[in-house]
Amino acid sequence: MKRVEIPSRFFFSTPPAPCPYLPGKLEKKIVTLLAGKDPDHLHNSLSLAGFRRSQDLAYRPACDSCNACIPIRIVARNFELKRSWRRIWRKNSDLIAQEVPSLATDEHFALFRKYLKSRHEEGGMSDMDFSDYQAMVEDSPVRSGLTEFRTASGELIAVCLNDLMDDGMSLVYSFYEPEDDKRSLGTYLILWHAIKTRSVGLHYVYLGYWIESSSKMSYKSRFAPAEILTKEGWALISS
Repeated sequence: MKRVEIPSRFFFSTPPAPCPYLPGKLEKKIVTLLAGKDPDHLHNSLSLAGFRRSQDLAYRPACDSCNACIPIRIVARNFELKRSWRRIWRKNSDLIAQEVPSLATDEHFALFRKYLKSRHEEGGMSDMDFSDYQAMVEDSPVRSGLTEFRTASGELIAVCLNDLMDDGMSLVYSFYEPEDDKRSLGTYLILWHAIKTRSVGLHYVYLGYWIESSSKMSYKSRFAPAEILTKEGWALISS
Protein backbone atom coordinates (compact mmCIF):
# COMPACT_ATOMS: atom_id res chain seq x y z
CA MET A 1 0.00 0.00 0.00
CA LYS A 2 1.28 3.47 -0.86
CA ARG A 3 1.04 5.88 2.06
CA VAL A 4 -0.14 9.41 1.45
CA GLU A 5 0.18 11.89 4.30
CA ILE A 6 -2.56 14.46 4.86
CA PRO A 7 -2.42 16.92 7.79
CA SER A 8 -3.40 15.13 11.05
CA ARG A 9 -4.36 11.99 9.13
CA PHE A 10 -2.62 9.21 7.19
CA PHE A 11 -4.37 7.73 4.17
CA PHE A 12 -3.24 4.70 2.24
CA SER A 13 -3.86 3.72 -1.37
CA THR A 14 -4.42 0.03 -2.06
CA PRO A 15 -2.96 -1.63 -5.17
CA PRO A 16 -5.39 -2.38 -8.04
CA ALA A 17 -7.45 -5.56 -7.69
CA PRO A 18 -10.30 -7.12 -9.71
CA CYS A 19 -13.57 -5.33 -9.03
CA PRO A 20 -16.11 -7.63 -7.33
CA TYR A 21 -19.05 -5.85 -8.97
CA LEU A 22 -18.10 -4.80 -12.50
CA PRO A 23 -16.39 -7.39 -14.76
CA GLY A 24 -13.18 -6.24 -16.38
CA LYS A 25 -12.70 -3.34 -13.97
CA LEU A 26 -9.99 -2.83 -11.37
CA GLU A 27 -10.71 -1.32 -7.98
CA LYS A 28 -8.50 0.82 -5.74
CA LYS A 29 -9.32 2.24 -2.35
CA ILE A 30 -8.06 4.93 -0.05
CA VAL A 31 -7.93 3.76 3.53
CA THR A 32 -7.28 5.27 6.94
CA LEU A 33 -7.15 3.90 10.46
CA LEU A 34 -10.02 4.81 12.76
CA ALA A 35 -7.80 5.78 15.64
CA GLY A 36 -7.20 8.70 17.96
CA LYS A 37 -8.92 10.27 20.92
CA ASP A 38 -12.38 10.32 19.31
CA PRO A 39 -12.77 7.61 16.65
CA ASP A 40 -16.55 8.07 16.61
CA HIS A 41 -16.19 11.71 15.55
CA LEU A 42 -13.69 10.70 12.88
CA HIS A 43 -16.00 7.92 11.70
CA ASN A 44 -18.92 10.33 11.42
CA SER A 45 -16.88 12.88 9.49
CA LEU A 46 -15.54 10.29 7.07
CA SER A 47 -19.00 8.75 6.57
CA LEU A 48 -20.32 12.15 5.52
CA ALA A 49 -17.52 12.16 2.95
CA GLY A 50 -18.56 8.77 1.57
CA PHE A 51 -16.30 6.42 3.53
CA ARG A 52 -17.32 3.02 4.90
CA ARG A 53 -15.99 1.07 7.87
CA SER A 54 -14.37 -2.37 7.87
CA GLN A 55 -13.12 -3.35 11.33
CA ASP A 56 -10.83 -0.50 12.45
CA LEU A 57 -10.40 0.96 8.95
CA ALA A 58 -12.39 3.49 6.95
CA TYR A 59 -12.20 3.19 3.17
CA ARG A 60 -13.55 4.71 0.00
CA PRO A 61 -13.19 3.64 -3.66
CA ALA A 62 -10.61 5.64 -5.60
CA CYS A 63 -10.46 3.85 -8.94
CA ASP A 64 -8.38 5.31 -11.78
CA SER A 65 -10.95 5.05 -14.57
CA CYS A 66 -14.28 4.45 -12.86
CA ASN A 67 -16.58 6.33 -10.47
CA ALA A 68 -19.50 3.89 -10.49
CA CYS A 69 -19.53 3.44 -6.69
CA ILE A 70 -21.72 6.22 -5.30
CA PRO A 71 -22.38 6.62 -1.54
CA ILE A 72 -26.10 6.37 -0.78
CA ARG A 73 -28.26 6.85 2.30
CA ILE A 74 -31.97 6.57 3.06
CA VAL A 75 -33.64 9.72 4.34
CA ALA A 76 -35.23 7.91 7.27
CA ARG A 77 -36.98 10.95 8.74
CA ASN A 78 -39.22 11.05 5.62
CA PHE A 79 -39.44 7.31 5.03
CA GLU A 80 -42.82 5.61 4.62
CA LEU A 81 -43.74 2.04 3.75
CA LYS A 82 -45.25 1.86 0.28
CA ARG A 83 -47.76 -0.84 -0.61
CA SER A 84 -45.31 -3.53 -1.74
CA TRP A 85 -43.17 -2.93 1.32
CA ARG A 86 -46.17 -3.19 3.64
CA ARG A 87 -46.74 -6.73 2.31
CA ILE A 88 -43.15 -7.65 3.16
CA TRP A 89 -43.51 -6.01 6.56
CA ARG A 90 -46.60 -8.11 7.33
CA LYS A 91 -44.87 -11.33 6.24
CA ASN A 92 -42.22 -10.71 8.87
CA SER A 93 -44.48 -9.42 11.63
CA ASP A 94 -43.75 -12.57 13.64
CA LEU A 95 -40.05 -11.81 13.92
CA ILE A 96 -38.62 -10.50 17.17
CA ALA A 97 -35.71 -8.06 16.89
CA GLN A 98 -33.21 -7.81 19.72
CA GLU A 99 -30.10 -5.64 19.92
CA VAL A 100 -27.12 -7.53 21.32
CA PRO A 101 -23.42 -6.73 21.87
CA SER A 102 -21.00 -7.15 18.96
CA LEU A 103 -19.77 -10.60 19.94
CA ALA A 104 -19.22 -13.48 17.55
CA THR A 105 -21.12 -16.66 18.39
CA ASP A 106 -21.19 -20.13 16.85
CA GLU A 107 -24.90 -19.72 16.10
CA HIS A 108 -24.36 -16.48 14.22
CA PHE A 109 -21.35 -17.86 12.36
CA ALA A 110 -23.29 -20.94 11.21
CA LEU A 111 -25.97 -18.70 9.66
CA PHE A 112 -23.27 -16.45 8.19
CA ARG A 113 -21.57 -19.40 6.48
CA LYS A 114 -24.89 -20.74 5.19
CA TYR A 115 -25.75 -17.33 3.75
CA LEU A 116 -22.37 -16.92 2.04
CA LYS A 117 -22.49 -20.40 0.54
CA SER A 118 -25.94 -19.74 -0.91
CA ARG A 119 -25.65 -16.12 -2.02
CA HIS A 120 -21.94 -15.25 -2.34
CA GLU A 121 -20.06 -18.48 -2.87
CA GLU A 122 -17.67 -16.87 -5.36
CA GLY A 123 -17.25 -13.65 -3.38
CA GLY A 124 -14.22 -12.39 -1.52
CA MET A 125 -15.69 -13.40 1.86
CA SER A 126 -16.40 -17.01 0.92
CA ASP A 127 -13.29 -18.41 2.64
CA MET A 128 -13.77 -16.58 5.96
CA ASP A 129 -13.32 -18.80 9.01
CA PHE A 130 -14.58 -18.11 12.53
CA SER A 131 -11.60 -15.93 13.47
CA ASP A 132 -12.16 -13.79 10.35
CA TYR A 133 -15.84 -13.45 11.22
CA GLN A 134 -14.96 -12.62 14.81
CA ALA A 135 -12.66 -9.84 13.63
CA MET A 136 -15.38 -8.44 11.37
CA VAL A 137 -17.86 -8.30 14.24
CA GLU A 138 -15.70 -7.44 17.23
CA ASP A 139 -12.82 -5.31 15.93
CA SER A 140 -14.57 -1.96 16.01
CA PRO A 141 -13.29 1.24 17.65
CA VAL A 142 -16.69 2.95 17.19
CA ARG A 143 -20.23 2.46 18.49
CA SER A 144 -21.32 -0.83 16.94
CA GLY A 145 -23.86 -3.52 17.67
CA LEU A 146 -25.68 -6.53 16.34
CA THR A 147 -29.41 -6.93 15.86
CA GLU A 148 -30.81 -10.47 15.88
CA PHE A 149 -34.10 -11.41 14.26
CA ARG A 150 -35.77 -14.56 15.58
CA THR A 151 -39.09 -16.32 15.21
CA ALA A 152 -41.37 -16.74 18.22
CA SER A 153 -39.90 -20.23 18.69
CA GLY A 154 -36.40 -18.77 18.93
CA GLU A 155 -35.07 -19.72 15.51
CA LEU A 156 -32.40 -17.29 14.32
CA ILE A 157 -33.44 -15.83 10.95
CA ALA A 158 -31.15 -12.85 10.42
CA VAL A 159 -28.32 -10.82 11.94
CA CYS A 160 -27.27 -7.25 11.15
CA LEU A 161 -24.01 -5.56 12.11
CA ASN A 162 -24.47 -1.81 12.30
CA ASP A 163 -22.78 1.34 13.51
CA LEU A 164 -24.52 4.13 15.39
CA MET A 165 -23.83 7.52 13.81
CA ASP A 166 -24.54 11.01 15.12
CA ASP A 167 -27.24 11.43 12.45
CA GLY A 168 -28.39 7.86 11.92
CA MET A 169 -27.27 4.30 11.43
CA SER A 170 -24.81 2.63 9.09
CA LEU A 171 -25.52 -0.91 7.91
CA VAL A 172 -22.14 -2.61 7.87
CA TYR A 173 -23.18 -6.17 6.97
CA SER A 174 -26.35 -8.26 7.10
CA PHE A 175 -26.91 -11.98 6.62
CA TYR A 176 -30.01 -14.10 6.84
CA GLU A 177 -31.64 -17.48 6.23
CA PRO A 178 -31.16 -17.90 2.44
CA GLU A 179 -33.79 -20.60 2.00
CA ASP A 180 -36.69 -18.49 3.29
CA ASP A 181 -37.41 -16.62 0.04
CA LYS A 182 -41.03 -15.81 0.90
CA ARG A 183 -39.99 -13.36 3.58
CA SER A 184 -37.82 -11.17 1.26
CA LEU A 185 -35.46 -10.81 4.20
CA GLY A 186 -32.91 -8.63 2.42
CA THR A 187 -35.54 -5.99 1.77
CA TYR A 188 -37.15 -6.39 5.18
CA LEU A 189 -33.90 -5.75 7.05
CA ILE A 190 -33.42 -2.43 5.26
CA LEU A 191 -37.04 -1.45 5.89
CA TRP A 192 -36.69 -2.35 9.58
CA HIS A 193 -33.62 -0.17 9.97
CA ALA A 194 -35.25 2.76 8.18
CA ILE A 195 -38.31 2.59 10.44
CA LYS A 196 -36.17 2.06 13.55
CA THR A 197 -33.93 5.02 12.69
CA ARG A 198 -36.94 7.26 12.13
CA SER A 199 -38.57 6.12 15.38
CA VAL A 200 -35.59 7.20 17.49
CA GLY A 201 -35.44 10.63 15.85
CA LEU A 202 -32.36 10.09 13.67
CA HIS A 203 -32.20 11.05 10.02
CA TYR A 204 -30.33 8.60 7.81
CA VAL A 205 -29.55 4.95 7.11
CA TYR A 206 -26.21 4.64 5.33
CA LEU A 207 -26.31 1.75 2.83
CA GLY A 208 -22.79 1.89 1.45
CA TYR A 209 -22.32 2.20 -2.29
CA TRP A 210 -24.91 2.27 -5.05
CA ILE A 211 -23.73 0.94 -8.42
CA GLU A 212 -26.41 1.52 -11.04
CA SER A 213 -24.91 -0.95 -13.53
CA SER A 214 -24.43 -3.78 -11.01
CA SER A 215 -27.26 -6.23 -10.38
CA LYS A 216 -25.89 -6.78 -6.85
CA MET A 217 -25.81 -3.09 -5.93
CA SER A 218 -28.41 -1.24 -8.02
CA TYR A 219 -31.31 -2.20 -5.73
CA LYS A 220 -30.35 0.39 -3.12
CA SER A 221 -31.93 3.28 -5.01
CA ARG A 222 -35.37 1.67 -4.55
CA PHE A 223 -35.46 2.74 -0.91
CA ALA A 224 -36.69 6.26 -1.53
CA PRO A 225 -36.38 8.93 -0.43
CA ALA A 226 -32.65 8.45 -0.74
CA GLU A 227 -29.67 10.72 -1.19
CA ILE A 228 -26.42 10.15 -3.06
CA LEU A 229 -23.14 11.96 -2.54
CA THR A 230 -22.31 14.26 -5.46
CA LYS A 231 -19.55 16.79 -6.05
CA GLU A 232 -21.92 19.40 -4.61
CA GLY A 233 -22.77 17.32 -1.54
CA TRP A 234 -25.61 14.95 -0.62
CA ALA A 235 -28.58 15.26 -3.00
CA LEU A 236 -31.91 13.49 -3.42
CA ILE A 237 -32.01 10.82 -6.10
CA SER A 238 -35.16 10.24 -8.12
CA SER A 239 -36.68 6.81 -7.41
